[in-house]
Amino acid sequence: MSEKDKELFFSSELLGWYRKVRRDLPWRRSRNPYHIWVSEIMLQQTRVDTVIPYFARFVERFPTLIDLADAPEEDVLKHWEGLGYYSRARNLQAAVREVAASYGGEVPADKESVSGLKGVGPYTAGAILSIAFNQPEPAVDGNVMRVLSRFFCLEEDIAKPATRVRMEALAKRLIPEGAASDFNQALMELGALVCTPKSPGCLTCPVMEHCEGRMAGRENELPIKTKAKPPKKVYRLAVFIEGTREHAGRVLVRRRPATGLLARLWELPHVEAPNESVWASSESAGVWLAGSLAAEGLLVKPKDVVADAEHVFSHLHWYLKVWTAVAEDASLLPGEADDYRWVGPEDFDLLAWPNVFRKLVSDYFNRDFY
Repeated sequence: MSEKDKELFFSSELLGWYRKVRRDLPWRRSRNPYHIWVSEIMLQQTRVDTVIPYFARFVERFPTLIDLADAPEEDVLKHWEGLGYYSRARNLQAAVREVAASYGGEVPADKESVSGLKGVGPYTAGAILSIAFNQPEPAVDGNVMRVLSRFFCLEEDIAKPATRVRMEALAKRLIPEGAASDFNQALMELGALVCTPKSPGCLTCPVMEHCEGRMAGRENELPIKTKAKPPKKVYRLAVFIEGTREHAGRVLVRRRPATGLLARLWELPHVEAPNESVWASSESAGVWLAGSLAAEGLLVKPKDVVADAEHVFSHLHWYLKVWTAVAEDASLLPGEADDYRWVGPEDFDLLAWPNVFRKLVSDYFNRDFY
């Protein structure tokens, strides 16, 4: 079979399969480019089953692009809470504000304009243009590169930018005329349901007959991908500063800075330990925690370790040891400052938290530590 015939076989068989078995996903029920955009941003680094309820809640609260553009950032972050990678939500809101200001509130249908929006890379631009507008643009993510690597037995490292560029050219060549929307979704569907990272379901694959990777017995080896560095281990000491008098039953929390990691989300005060040994030693950790917090203006006396927790980012792995503490001088606590707040069970759920701190504070109020 010639290379061209193989490509025609792949495209036609895959498209026919998709039109018979495609999942009924909420963002597939229309060609609304705003909904497709939101879904594609949510689906980055996140499984479909996880995204479905978040997507429904998000578009119910922000049904149009203008609604999202006009919303307070805290409201957007609250409706994103639990999905992680919060820069996605901030970039999405910044981009829809640009669309509202520069494109009359209508998602642009040309590659240059869409690609210029904040947080919209080549994959997201291709997904919007192909799925919403049926334009023959490739949408190449990890799923798609895995499928193409296996079917065509490609041995290039998919972690390299040059490989992605070549994959995009191949994917664009495969798009049947007039069927970009269904075909790109078919590629994604095959990677998600059949041509999975481990134990691919070759016997149920619609293009199995001419899959070079399978015929070579290499379906479990491909794609080739350089392993990323493991996230750096960071040891942190967090604290429940328990309120007294008018703040009894509450804990002091703080809001993270406006930029950077977990920007503007709420958390327990915490500091980085100088090394794992200090972090693991109750005596040393208590002294270090008190001193570090004092430098921030929080004069507290650590009492007991009540929990351990972890939080993994793409580049960092936080190990948290959580203490309780009482204020040495309540008048010195910056409880009235904009970025500090005394929080009780009744208003805890109004704030947006990273998952690890949401669970810790919830457990504290439920007294799961005692």
